[in-house]
Amino acid sequence: MNDDLRGLPAASRISLPELALLASVFVIAACGLVYELAAGALASYLLGDSILQFSTVIGTYLFAMGLGSWLSRFVERQLIAQFLRIELLVGLVGGLLPAALFVAHSLLPASALLPFRVLLYALVLLVGALVGLEIPLVMRILKRHFRERYALKELVSQVLTFDYLGALVVALAFPLLLVPHLGLIRTGVFFGLMNAVVAVWALWLFRGELRRWRSHALACAAVIGVLAAAMVGADPLTTWSEDRFYGDRVILRETSAYQRVVVTSGPAGVRLFLNGNLQFHSRDEYRYHEALVHPALAAQGAPRRVLVLGGGDGLALREILKYPSVERVTLVDLDAEVTRLFSEQPLLRSLNADALRSPKVTVINTDAFQWLQQTAEVFDAIVIDFPDPTNFSLGKLYTTSFYQLVDQHLAAGGYAVVQTTSPLMARKSFWTVASTLEAVGFSVTPYHAHVPSFGEWGFILASRRPWHVPAAFPAGLRFLTLQGLPALLDFPPDMARVPAEANRLSNQVLVQEFEREWGRVQQ
Repeated sequence: MNDDLRGLPAASRISLPELALLASVFVIAACGLVYELAAGALASYLLGDSILQFSTVIGTYLFAMGLGSWLSRFVERQLIAQFLRIELLVGLVGGLLPAALFVAHSLLPASALLPFRVLLYALVLLVGALVGLEIPLVMRILKRHFRERYALKELVSQVLTFDYLGALVVALAFPLLLVPHLGLIRTGVFFGLMNAVVAVWALWLFRGELRRWRSHALACAAVIGVLAAAMVGADPLTTWSEDRFYGDRVILRETSAYQRVVVTSGPAGVRLFLNGNLQFHSRDEYRYHEALVHPALAAQGAPRRVLVLGGGDGLALREILKYPSVERVTLVDLDAEVTRLFSEQPLLRSLNADALRSPKVTVINTDAFQWLQQTAEVFDAIVIDFPDPTNFSLGKLYTTSFYQLVDQHLAAGGYAVVQTTSPLMARKSFWTVASTLEAVGFSVTPYHAHVPSFGEWGFILASRRPWHVPAAFPAGLRFLTLQGLPALLDFPPDMARVPAEANRLSNQVLVQEFEREWGRVQQ
């Protein structure tokens, strides 16, 4: 305890153990927040990309931290030894949490959501309680060993400053650096090793005070060894778990700043998954994309300027480029990783017929809401191909505010079309979108098509003038015909319109209704 830094006034001297403990607060806060964010992200990836998952995980984690803080009062003896053990436990359990959840999700049947949720929240409670124990113990160690230096208010100020600083650094690094470059499993393991390093630090700094020093050293070595093995095995583990989960062979896996992108290949064809949700199957995606694009563009007659919002896979672009009149297509998709993959990977390029490389196409990777607010361009047709409204971030793209922006950029004689989930499985959600479009003054024409990978799927045409049946479709379509078009416009009783309020930014009723309806289907 006499390793004071020399050359400083007495009141300013900071001993090495004191500095180490304050630095450990920074690391502890960073690690704790990583485990919380990783659990929330995994819950969203594996149970559905929903604000509900993040909210419940974070709420449970904070409750567990409070519980751990309360339990710290019962830790009275051997504070340094207890702190060291807690650091090792946090590093081991928290560091392996993402890997354990990936493995459990792969081994459990797809219908066994309850056992997976029990495991998820049990691990969140355990890690949160252990993290809640850490800071009170550090404060008591500082107070006990540096009694002459700290008044209570100074102690609390110092510790909380480092705590909040560590949380800030990780909150910025997690989505921007850690997950895109390390992935969730390696990110968890890396910060588990950071906790173990804090334990080793404490072991060395307080070696003169610890009983059974050798046992503690062996425990540190064992935990570091397990975590190092997990770091080395992260890629094989991810490959194994995703191969089991998706069934087919995973041929491409990427983690972008926004989502987990997985492409599989099997005897039946190629499939794209974003955050575990199927986006298309190559065996029948032509049904979806022909139904999405052609009723709008063929009715317009001779579209020259077309806007695609979403659709980064380029499959809607493939259909749009079948119109000789098209001079320019602007595609706005948030995720640059998706558009890059579908413009560079040979197999994926063959699916979209190299549409993303067409000289007529301009790709803009940004938020569609913001882009519409900033541009002054007007388009003859607008194709809106966003993922389903599984969370509030996506739900804003289905609101009156968003559709008002669409209206401002749609030519007077133009048509917009929106992919609109299943009118059979999510009936009220489908008609909520129709009500939302009508609330901003659009005339709507709902229709649906059977896509075997998804079932009955819905679309809505929106315009300022009534939609009319087109005179012809481009040659070579595999699904859509003029003779079959009336069947797409007919809604039987189990899909017929039901009362639904408009989806607004202030209420986001669509997200809540969508989650309720699809949650009922998955039970």
